[in-house]
Amino acid sequence: MNVSFDIHDATVVMELIEHQTSRDFVQLLPRKLELEDYGSTEKISYLPIKLSIQGQLSGYKPVKGDVAYYAPWGNLAIFCKDFSYSHGLIKLGRVTQGFEMVCQPGKAVIELKLDE
Repeated sequence: MNVSFDIHDATVVMELIEHQTSRDFVQLLPRKLELEDYGSTEKISYLPIKLSIQGQLSGYKPVKGDVAYYAPWGNLAIFCKDFSYSHGLIKLGRVTQGFEMVCQPGKAVIELKLDE
């Protein structure tokens, strides 16, 4: 499954892993979200509902380019840098195109859509 959005005159593509949390995320699309900086490490946006984490690992160690769901807060995260193991973090996939545009400083409103 691929999800895309436009930001700073570029298209960003995220390739999602096939599992229930990703399927729940895709059910929310299309969707406008506001991406904001968090801790100089990631871009985050809060989702309107909590996603299922049933059957997922209890956490993982994200790397630059990963797309994840942070279950305790209910937010989407795109990692601009490698980060330490985080309990409650579920890997959704990776940015495969346009990564350099995602991590520019500041907020951005994006519209996520499923690529068919």
